[in-house]
Amino acid sequence: MTQNDIVQKLWNLCDVLRDDGINYSDYVTELVLLLFIKMEHENKASGILAEHKLPDYARWTTLAPMSGLNLLNHYRGTLLKLSQSTDPLIAAIYADAQTRLKEARHLEQLIKSLDGIDWFSATKDGLGDLYEGLLEKNASETKSGAGQYFTPRPLIDSIVALIQPQAGETLQDPAAGTAGFLIAADAYIKAHTNNLYDLKKSQIEFQRGKAFLGMELVSGTRRLALMNCLLHGMEGDAEGVVHLGNTLGSPGSGLPRSDIILSNPPFGTAKGGGGPTRDDLTYATGNKQLAFLQHIVRHLKDGGRAAVVMPDNVLFEAGVGADIRRDLMNKCRLHTLLRLPTGIFYAQGVKTNVLFFEKIGQGATGSTKEVWVYDMRANAPKFGKRTPLTRTHFREFEAAFGEDAKGRSQRRDQGETGRFRCFSREAITARGDSLDIAWLRDENAEDAADLPEPAVLAREAVDELNGAVAELEAIITSLTEANAT
Repeated sequence: MTQNDIVQKLWNLCDVLRDDGINYSDYVTELVLLLFIKMEHENKASGILAEHKLPDYARWTTLAPMSGLNLLNHYRGTLLKLSQSTDPLIAAIYADAQTRLKEARHLEQLIKSLDGIDWFSATKDGLGDLYEGLLEKNASETKSGAGQYFTPRPLIDSIVALIQPQAGETLQDPAAGTAGFLIAADAYIKAHTNNLYDLKKSQIEFQRGKAFLGMELVSGTRRLALMNCLLHGMEGDAEGVVHLGNTLGSPGSGLPRSDIILSNPPFGTAKGGGGPTRDDLTYATGNKQLAFLQHIVRHLKDGGRAAVVMPDNVLFEAGVGADIRRDLMNKCRLHTLLRLPTGIFYAQGVKTNVLFFEKIGQGATGSTKEVWVYDMRANAPKFGKRTPLTRTHFREFEAAFGEDAKGRSQRRDQGETGRFRCFSREAITARGDSLDIAWLRDENAEDAADLPEPAVLAREAVDELNGAVAELEAIITSLTEANAT
């Protein structure tokens, strides 16, 4: 039985939950509360866990033999007790946890179905990857709305492979979601250190407890992230690997500076007074992505490196947007910009990019001399269920990126590929510091080639607004003079 087969079996259990009146958005949360208990049991049975993380009353061997109301009442009580556990990590995982199941027979059916899965096949590949496969399945179901928390794994794996995290480095994700970036970075380091066996005991303890840190605003998503990390052998500090809090509020200012920051911040502009409340960010903005970008630059150590997913508007927004881009290019060496295909996550029409940069220094100026732009968007396939995004789609970009981005300036003498071009800082300045750069004609875009670039449209709108203001000032001056006479 393959991992995909097991994921599908788990997903089919959602039919049982639906029969008990549980809606789409609560499927995975309800399932993983029970699934985590089962996975903890299987990890202990297979020797992956040296000792149980859960107390006797919450173990699978206690729940499985029970039935009827006795089972349902015990399970409800178990969730309440776990939320009050003296183990801070278990308490965080089960914080405010409660089952919405109303009928005991449905809980019995879930337990019997989980017992019927070939867990030997699952543990061979790692229960953590199986769990993440379930999260990915949930994210692919558009009705659940979970896509906002799940960045496609092929994109994450490509970014991590290019950033090359090393044992001993600290890595942060200020918008952790279900912890995809943190787990992929941990997997990369384990693959390059013989599953940490090449490290000293103190180094292993650092990797498991201090190397990774995330922050997540939504408590239910943080629960999924904590489970995900623990099943991958990542425990973090007393609060776990992923802390609960608002990065754009005071909790975010308390996050430490890190060697690496990888993130896909939530898109959109805060409304209704829900904007950033940080007082340590230089530029005030209601645009959440621009605020996250400032946080990332601020919380990178000097010499640190970052990769962050951002929508197109961050590349061309005028006013404070341009100020933040200049600040980024002054303090950091923004060496690569990847234009991603549309439709790989979020709404179909949302256009996204990955910014790769390294921090030169908080007070540095002119750190960016040139930016290499790779256009993976033009003439790209229409990704979706029929054409899923895979790691193969990033191979050409990874080859163009090269082993060391620092030595890339020599490539201009060797010629540039059609999708990969270099733009000097002077050329970007001439564009009004817009980074929304495209040169390939996209045969798939409807009327796109006939429209001016967003940066041009933005400058034209600003010019029109300035002209209107000047006319209004002239009218006011004329009226004032008339009244004076």
